[in-house]
Amino acid sequence: MTPITEVEGRRLALSNLEKVIYPATGTTKGELLHYYAITAEPLLAHLRDRPLSFLRYPDGPDGQRFFTKNPPPGTPSWVRVAEVPRSSRERGEQVVVANLAGLIWAANLVVEFHTPQWRVEEPARADRMVFDLDPGAPATVVDCCEVALWLRGRLGADGLAAYAKTSGSKGLHLLVPLEPTPSAEVSAYAKSLAVEAEAELGGLVVHRMARALRPGKVFVDHSQNAAAKTTATPYTLRARPAPTVSTPVTWEEIEECDSPDELVFELDDIAVRLERYGDLLAPLFDPEHAGGLP
Repeated sequence: MTPITEVEGRRLALSNLEKVIYPATGTTKGELLHYYAITAEPLLAHLRDRPLSFLRYPDGPDGQRFFTKNPPPGTPSWVRVAEVPRSSRERGEQVVVANLAGLIWAANLVVEFHTPQWRVEEPARADRMVFDLDPGAPATVVDCCEVALWLRGRLGADGLAAYAKTSGSKGLHLLVPLEPTPSAEVSAYAKSLAVEAEAELGGLVVHRMARALRPGKVFVDHSQNAAAKTTATPYTLRARPAPTVSTPVTWEEIEECDSPDELVFELDDIAVRLERYGDLLAPLFDPEHAGGLP
């Protein structure tokens, strides 16, 4: 029988709780749902009012994976669904997770959470800018840290503050709060900084996506600022061999990182970090930290 759980007055059928999702660590679906329940407060803050894209991996990271922006079949009537532009001519519907019940319903599908840099009430007007720092082997996250520190200083020169999280995979994400600004303008500015980083950090950075350019370098991916693109949401689990989490980190941790292992965090690490630091990305929600683009 599928157990029925009540969350905030909503009855949820939570299936296959004993199923091992991450064979490398033996992590079960029940443990995955428990992680999302105890991390709900900061995660919901980052999901709020943003249309959700799902990377589903119901049989674990080695099983079938599929990415969808459409509301999954069987989406309950009480889950918020918003109409959003998909292109200049096309509109579609996407889930917007608004509460704990919606979060646990979505987590029960076994998903990575991905969100754009804008909110549903202002499509294609970004309130944050993102840089995805992706190392090409043999480069590692240690090299990403060097690039992140350069970008932090460069953004600071333009009056912009940057906050960092691990991607939950191999690299780092930098997030920059903004006054709502057209996504096209944010994209152009982010690309200009990526080009500048490539010129300044000789041999370490590449700003173009071509795989042939990337071995031993850090790809500064500015493309996720495009209105149609999404980024892994802070605190989401990733479909990786181990249950790694896209985890906010301090600038001290970035400055002191000299081994890739130092910036790998799994679901069991997050409660302790939240107790110690709170949400390190909370300044993203503070209008006083959000300057306009220069």
